Amino acid sequence: MTDWSELVLDVAEDVPPGRATTYGLVSEAARARTGQGSARSVGAVMAREGGSVAWWRVVRADGSLPSHLAARAAEHYAAEGTPLRPGGAVDLTRALWDPVEELHA
Repeated sequence: MTDWSELVLDVAEDVPPGRATTYGLVSEAARARTGQGSARSVGAVMAREGGSVAWWRVVRADGSLPSHLAARAAEHYAAEGTPLRPGGAVDLTRALWDPVEELHA
């Protein structure tokens, strides 16, 4: 695992229960520290190594996850009280956690 991958997983692990962030925001937080990365590369890290963190808290910009993860994520969302939109995507207007904002706090 690279240092950048570890940073991505660290940011993902910091997302509080019941909240969510996006691949793009994780990449912005990682870029602020390293100068590199993209939303796609965050998605690749999460797909490859994200099983060790709360992966369901890092979603697409529309609040969704890949369809093969949706059912497993729904169990976590229910347990954590994560606000959802009809259809099961995270309601980012109510649940968004911004790691970039946290970085500057």
